[in-house]
Amino acid sequence: MTERLSAWVHGHVQGVGFRWWTRSRALELGLVGSATNAVDGRVHVVAEGPRLQLESLLAKLRSGDTPGQVNTVVERWEQAKGGLDGFVER
Repeated sequence: MTERLSAWVHGHVQGVGFRWWTRSRALELGLVGSATNAVDGRVHVVAEGPRLQLESLLAKLRSGDTPGQVNTVVERWEQAKGGLDGFVER
C-alpha cells in the first residue's frame, strides 16, 4: 500500500545541501516526491511509497546525520495522491 509522508523540517536546513541529501536518501529508498525550501527557513519534504520506506526516510531526517542542523521534524501521514515522478528539489 502506498502512503504519503509530509514532513516539515525545522532548523538550519537551507543552503547546506539538505534538499540534495534528502533527494539522494529518498531515491535510495525507491520513493517519489520533493524537497522544497519554505520562505520561513524550513524544508518541506513530500514523499510517497511503501510505509516502511517512508518511515526509514523519516528516521534519516531525524538522525543527526543530515547536512546542516535539524531541530525538529513535524510529520503528517496521508493516503497517497499519486501524480509524482522521481524526486525533485525545489
